[in-house]
Amino acid sequence: VQLQASGGGLVQAGGSLRLSCAASGRTFSRYYMGWFRQAPGKEREFVAAIRWSDGNTYYTDSVKGRFAISGDNAKNTVYLQMNSLKPEDTAVYYCAADSGRWSWEITRPDMYGSWGQGTQVTVSS
Repeated sequence: VQLQASGGGLVQAGGSLRLSCAASGRTFSRYYMGWFRQAPGKEREFVAAIRWSDGNTYYTDSVKGRFAISGDNAKNTVYLQMNSLKPEDTAVYYCAADSGRWSWEITRPDMYGSWGQGTQVTVSS
């Protein structure tokens, strides 16, 4: 699976951005896709995930109510709509995909076999 992330940029606190992750190379009906982020000096952390087959989603607590993950099956693209952005959301955002079992373990980076190249999101105060 090849993943191409885009949509990052510089935004003021309280603003919005939408990230996109275009996928190719497989039939994605049995896949789940996730967004992770990594700030300088910190470990990569889970943000959100979506299961292609039924649109089931899961979010880390810090983004609930502000971020929304969605998928467009026709375009094989997953989106991360980010609203009410905060300076602490500043990081490189990565999309990832795998075809394993949907469980609490989807929050772990090692549960994903395919990764995009990352896109920088910077939120100024």
